[in-house]
Amino acid sequence: MLFLAVLGPGFITANVDNDPNGIFTYSQAGAQYGYDLLWTMIPITLALIIVQEMCARMGVVTGKGLSDLIREEFGLRITVIVLLLLVLVNFGNVIGEFSGIAESLQLFHVSKYISVPVCSVLVWLLVVRGDYKNVEKIFLVASAFYIAYIAAGVLSQPAWRTALIATVKLPAPSTWRSHDYLFLVISVIGTTIAPWMQFYLQSSIVEKGVSVRKYPASRLDVIVGSIFTDVVAWFIIVACAATLWVHGLGAIQDASDAAQAMKPLAGPYAFLLFAFGLFNASFFAASVLPLSTAYVVCEGLGLESGVDKRFREAPFFYWLYTILIVGGAAVVMIPNFPLVKWSIESQALNGILLPIVIILMLLLINRRDLMGKHVNSHWFNIAAWLTAGIVIVLSVMLMVQQFVK
Repeated sequence: MLFLAVLGPGFITANVDNDPNGIFTYSQAGAQYGYDLLWTMIPITLALIIVQEMCARMGVVTGKGLSDLIREEFGLRITVIVLLLLVLVNFGNVIGEFSGIAESLQLFHVSKYISVPVCSVLVWLLVVRGDYKNVEKIFLVASAFYIAYIAAGVLSQPAWRTALIATVKLPAPSTWRSHDYLFLVISVIGTTIAPWMQFYLQSSIVEKGVSVRKYPASRLDVIVGSIFTDVVAWFIIVACAATLWVHGLGAIQDASDAAQAMKPLAGPYAFLLFAFGLFNASFFAASVLPLSTAYVVCEGLGLESGVDKRFREAPFFYWLYTILIVGGAAVVMIPNFPLVKWSIESQALNGILLPIVIILMLLLINRRDLMGKHVNSHWFNIAAWLTAGIVIVLSVMLMVQQFVK
């Protein structure tokens, strides 16, 4: 009962991560490399649990959001730099969410000039006219619909033995010399452990008012959410590997291509589930990503924020939320905008920005004057620093390969 009472922030945050940008990245991984990128799922899941648990713990113990703590402990200059980078990356993600809405409903012959404006208004009303408890319930229901991707993966009839072996087997060393492969690995990391998630989770924990006494149940919420979202990601890769890659279709142009290609290869039910899952993920994330960005900026600048506040009580919060939605929807409606290139590169930017956020988190969570006895343990620190180090090394390798290329 305690777990059900605190269920929400961890489960919602992890599942929003499977947004259209993430679905496209996972679909591309399966279509282009088959089962060869499944090995990333286990280490990424462990890293996601570690990073998300630290955020949840800081939120419970300090009662403050992550950007709020960064401003107080590192000063306004560093805070503004981090916020600018995050807003830039998040705006790219918001464009991807509305692109997913347009693509998913075009599969059902609805024009983007109808679907995008209508859904943007619904997304805006959901948060502006709701309160935290009701918004959270809607987000939890939307999270449950990600099961559609698990069903689509089963219906695609993959080579289960090959998929399971690929999940625990590292790729050949020669594979890392491929620029495209390395770029996709970093994109998978960036879309699975996105920087915005840490800020949104900590803000949600604070707004929900989780106490230290209830924290063990909240930690379980984080763990269950992280595992569930990466199980969904695993099935998306498998579904595309079993259909697009096996039949030699190779790289895809967008997430809707994956759904469309499944129709003759895996049957109409797999197509419907994949297409419905894409719309659910797009609408869900189009609500949360602008909300997360508004939380981060307001906390970092010391302004009022929160969906329980009225418009006049937190005007900057709601205006920023509105601008992100209107801006993202407007860009998607531009004819011939390079949505695919934008989606993938925004996820790579996530992967490059992630180490900065993790390092700031580690410096904060190990301060006894902030966390008391709830600082990281020795082994927890090793795992967290290792995560940041690996992402930094991969990002440097990618930039070096780009320069050499």
